[in-house]
Amino acid sequence: MTDTVARPAPAAVAGLIDRDSRERLSDQLVGRLTEQIEARVLRSGMRLPSIRACADEQGVARATVVEAYDRLVAAGLVESRRGSGFYVSAPGEPAAQASRAGAAPAPVRVDTSWLLRNMLSPSNVRIAAGSGFLPAELLDGESIATALRSVARQPASMLLGQGTAEGYAPLREQLALHLAGQGIGAEPDRILTTAGVTQGLDLAIQTFVAPGDAVLVEDPAWFVLFARLAYAGARIVPVPRLADGPDLAALDRLCVEHKPRLFVMTAVCHNPTGSTLSLARAHELLVLAGRHGLRIIEDDIYGDFASPSGGRAVRLASLDQLRSVIYCGGFSKTLAPNLRVGYVAADADTIAALAERKTLCAIANPELPERVLYKVLTEGRYRKHVERLRGRVDAARETAVRALEKAGLRVPGVPEAGHFIWADAGTETRPLAAEARRDGILLAPGALFNPTQAPSTWLRFNAATSQSSELHRWLARALDRAG
Repeated sequence: MTDTVARPAPAAVAGLIDRDSRERLSDQLVGRLTEQIEARVLRSGMRLPSIRACADEQGVARATVVEAYDRLVAAGLVESRRGSGFYVSAPGEPAAQASRAGAAPAPVRVDTSWLLRNMLSPSNVRIAAGSGFLPAELLDGESIATALRSVARQPASMLLGQGTAEGYAPLREQLALHLAGQGIGAEPDRILTTAGVTQGLDLAIQTFVAPGDAVLVEDPAWFVLFARLAYAGARIVPVPRLADGPDLAALDRLCVEHKPRLFVMTAVCHNPTGSTLSLARAHELLVLAGRHGLRIIEDDIYGDFASPSGGRAVRLASLDQLRSVIYCGGFSKTLAPNLRVGYVAADADTIAALAERKTLCAIANPELPERVLYKVLTEGRYRKHVERLRGRVDAARETAVRALEKAGLRVPGVPEAGHFIWADAGTETRPLAAEARRDGILLAPGALFNPTQAPSTWLRFNAATSQSSELHRWLARALDRAG
């Protein structure tokens, strides 16, 4: 009797081919499998489907799979075991070492998931120029730690409750004062706390958008928003973003054509351009919205980067006083990404509807981080921290703009506040981002900030993480080669 060694079942790798894409089929296979291996969906030691099984499953010729597998082997991501099949390589195995020694790298699929993955789990990222987060040294960990210790000294019974859908009442009272300082009148019962601005946007989308409804978004805009709306089944309709706000002529025309339910936009320190809505355009926008019965969701997560004494931080919610504007704010960008406490302010009926939806989705948010934020706000630490933060970000932005322009990029609209810089590289930037990532540099290509991910020559830079002379030299060389 012959002993047989059981081989592991092949991994499931369905849905790798997009027939509508112009990308070669073998390139698609290599790119998707590379992405799954890097994301640990396909882990070390897992066996890939046989060449015949993969060809049948993906509906491609066997030669296409052979080419893709051979390229993955050459890249060190997969190893071929004679008589057994193809397996995902373990980190540090000879094949991977050979790849680093000079084999051609596999194509990188640069999309929204790619950017998020590299921002949240920045393996081997040395220069996070395209990140949306500020470096830890600019944030205020000490205030959070002090507040956390203070909360921990409270009676244990106060920390064991289940919370409420509306949020920690003392924090909502403090948020009402915070909003009043921005000219927005909102009583505590018109404020709902959330797990960051993202949850606030999600609740509004789930409450007011049905599958097939048209929703207006800015172009360019925050890339995650597009995915959230797509999951809700919305028809995403882009509105061009100009230097001082949305293109109102286009917005008017799109309202007539699509009858949208919502317009999601940022007035202050827009992501990715860094621009701020002008007062004149804000007034015109609200008149237009009233004429079309359009509700506006104002994402103000970056608003505190603008100086309240500068006179440029125009918020729609302060002009409208929450009659047709749903206002979303938070503190993860200025305090700490890990302190995900946000809030929504709106009219009473909207808050009631959002609270009901929140109860169904999450029951209630954890009260502990809300108590910590309350301590930070009430002890006066936040105001002083933000004043220091603005000064450091403003200085970093000025330095970064000069360096980027010297490297060969064009920055036509230098922001007055915030840490985002929108720069034109003069060449399609998705391949540039893939090349940079292989050298340990994270860039954010403009295509990801477009609702259709159309090719773009733009890049979003984080001023605070774009100070490195190595980055500037790399950009100069890359643009010179592309030029």
